[in-house]
Amino acid sequence: MNDIYLDHAATTPVNQEVREAMKPFHSKIFANPASSHLPGQKSAAALEDAREAVAELLGTKKAEEIVFTAGGTEADNLALKGAAMALSDQGKHIITSAIEHHAVLKSCEYLEKHLDFEITYLGVDQDGLLDPQKLRNNIRKDTILISIMFANNEIGSIQPIKELAAIAAENDILFHTDAVQAVGQLKIDVNDLGVDLLSLSAHKFNGPKGIGALFVRKGVELTPQMSGGSQERKRRAGTANLAAAVGMGKAAEIAAVNLTKKRKELNLLRDYFVSQLRSNFDNFKINGPAPESENRLPANINIAFKDLDGESILFNLSLNNIAAAAGSACASGSLSVSHVLKAIGLEDKYAKGSIRFSLGKGNNKEEIDYVIKKLKEIIVRLNSLK
Repeated sequence: MNDIYLDHAATTPVNQEVREAMKPFHSKIFANPASSHLPGQKSAAALEDAREAVAELLGTKKAEEIVFTAGGTEADNLALKGAAMALSDQGKHIITSAIEHHAVLKSCEYLEKHLDFEITYLGVDQDGLLDPQKLRNNIRKDTILISIMFANNEIGSIQPIKELAAIAAENDILFHTDAVQAVGQLKIDVNDLGVDLLSLSAHKFNGPKGIGALFVRKGVELTPQMSGGSQERKRRAGTANLAAAVGMGKAAEIAAVNLTKKRKELNLLRDYFVSQLRSNFDNFKINGPAPESENRLPANINIAFKDLDGESILFNLSLNNIAAAAGSACASGSLSVSHVLKAIGLEDKYAKGSIRFSLGKGNNKEEIDYVIKKLKEIIVRLNSLK
């Protein structure tokens, strides 16, 4: 059996069509898009075509609402810090959730520590879902920003973003969502959702690494987080990563066309994986919403084995050429229990034995059968060593 990659939540392989689309922009069309000469104008045109493709994927016809960044982390930083600094004279209270990606949590910590903002971290239920009423109850007169992730990168829970954004709008509060895990798996329409800011990253939907974007609704003011030139309509300084932006645009085009088919295929494969887990194991539980629920990402399977060590399971899977994860790739190397698993109240006897499988391009039932076979051998062996 060849290597089996089940860590698509961490990053995805780049589509062949994306690689081909990027090639000319490394050697033939390489001029700085900010240059006024003809080669620069050609580069600028390609950059705007890419911007339009990303805008189309997000359901906005206004390409100028897309700001290219170096990835999802920068997009989150620009959204949180940029909005907070721009609105600090109106208030210094921000609401987020306890299960956000570290890019949001660390941005909030920075604002607390260095700029005296006050952050409210909302708890979630055992499935990782936020009760909209809890958001209502925590809004104050000085609340200027709400940031709730679209879908969790560890346990796959999908938040009721449209309802949460409506609550923010009712109170004239900016609403940001980190949609890095959702884009490419779920249909996103920023106008239907009513969000003001939305983060995404190309490498999560078979585009290149090092490029992301922030949707910024027209009229929303942000304080730039990088000092320099006037690129990206003065919202993000620095010479554009043209080849990567073109790649992101192509990946966005492909994602938009294949979205319904991809989600159906991922749902079927995930359901098969879960059915095999249930048939072969009795000492595990599924973290997050039930796989049958519409509140879970199609590609996400996060499971916990009782009284076992997740890192030991992952190590043994790796010896069998199977790539999975303990949770967020950004937290790899940490020996502590994930903040997400703590937030959903998972008992330590399960939390320490949690692993995440995330499905994507190239995975099939044959691979799943092999994974189940090897996982069963691993679990039996580890249990015998206790």
